[in-house]
Amino acid sequence: MDRIRIVGGHALNGVIQISGSKNAALPLMIASLLTRETLTLENVPGLADVAMLLRILGHHGVDHSVDGRRLGAAPYASRAIHLTAGTIVDTLAPYELVAKMRASFWVIAPLLARMGEAKVSLPGGCAIGTRPVDLLIMALEKLGAKVEIEAGYVHAIAPNGLIGAEIHFPKVTVGGTHTALMAASLAHGHTLLVNAAREPEIVDLADCLNKMGARIKGAGQSVVEIEGVGALSGARHAVLPDRIEAGTYAIAVAMAGGDVLLEGARADLLESAIDVIEQAGATISVTNEGLRVRRNGAGLAPVDVETAPFPGFPTDLQAQFMALMTKAKGRSRITETIFENRFMHVQELARLGAHIRLEGDVALVDGVDELQGAPVMATDLRASVSLVIAALAARGETTVNRVYHLDRGFERLEDKLGGCGALIERVSGAG
Repeated sequence: MDRIRIVGGHALNGVIQISGSKNAALPLMIASLLTRETLTLENVPGLADVAMLLRILGHHGVDHSVDGRRLGAAPYASRAIHLTAGTIVDTLAPYELVAKMRASFWVIAPLLARMGEAKVSLPGGCAIGTRPVDLLIMALEKLGAKVEIEAGYVHAIAPNGLIGAEIHFPKVTVGGTHTALMAASLAHGHTLLVNAAREPEIVDLADCLNKMGARIKGAGQSVVEIEGVGALSGARHAVLPDRIEAGTYAIAVAMAGGDVLLEGARADLLESAIDVIEQAGATISVTNEGLRVRRNGAGLAPVDVETAPFPGFPTDLQAQFMALMTKAKGRSRITETIFENRFMHVQELARLGAHIRLEGDVALVDGVDELQGAPVMATDLRASVSLVIAALAARGETTVNRVYHLDRGFERLEDKLGGCGALIERVSGAG
């Protein structure tokens, strides 16, 4: 297994190109199952999760091709993927595929909407709590599906098609909203989603579905209306830039110091995170090219943060921000409200000399003057990059093991940071 080795103490200066959003690309790729025609997605990141989902979609009969990189383009220049689900060859999504990536469970919605049946294994993915699929199943049942759970599989049937309905989500659910949008697009009649998720990735999916002929109004608000149509067509759509990647690199610059342009980053996707990073001591400005992040030699201030659904502070930046706070001058309080098991990075940060105490869903972080390099172990996607951020400011060498977690969500991270002056390298093989 590959490892990443980092020698801390080097400021970051230069340009980092922000890739397309993983959390937007995955549901967009799954939406290709809704039509016989070709869906072309531009700005798709080159990630392990994208490659895995292409395998899963191929199992259902989706053909794909990837445009070659233009001569002279950066190694992580945006890619276009053409997806064609002319014939669905299998409505079963087996455990061995779904267990590798949680988002693949969402294939249940387009398979059910288009074919009248789907049998999908209960999901796997990151080990950050139970993350139940009950709200996704509730949404499908409201749309008239008959759903049974047996032997680890969810079997849904709607032989006469799905029927529009009013769906009230008892809590905000990104997966439930994605599922309902896809299913309701091909349902008979009118669907109303109440307390829908407002994440930019939801808006991106709705925009793409509308280009395919869906009739969706209000995406990005808590009430969304969908008028079902008989069939969807192909379309061309560019994946929005990855706000979590942009926020991660902004935090990395705040941690290491320096001056970096995050090319392609959008402030409107990151408002709450920008506020918090600036309170900690960095300066973030909007330019024509993206976001410019700077921090001179001034120290870091402690900031209290509570994760919340969009437009609040994202849970997917909580681990990274905690790494930043390990060097703040004082105590910060970080409250995780979304996932109940998302503090697994705490023990590994402690190996670098961080002082963190857990009290239920709250982490109390007392900043230290110095972190020290050490071997650490990545436990999930966001936790792994928090260790990289801490290592950038630690004295000496840090080795991050199990970086396959990183490869699921960050495209060529070592090249992007290394290009800005970080001493970072990937080391292949076991050890």
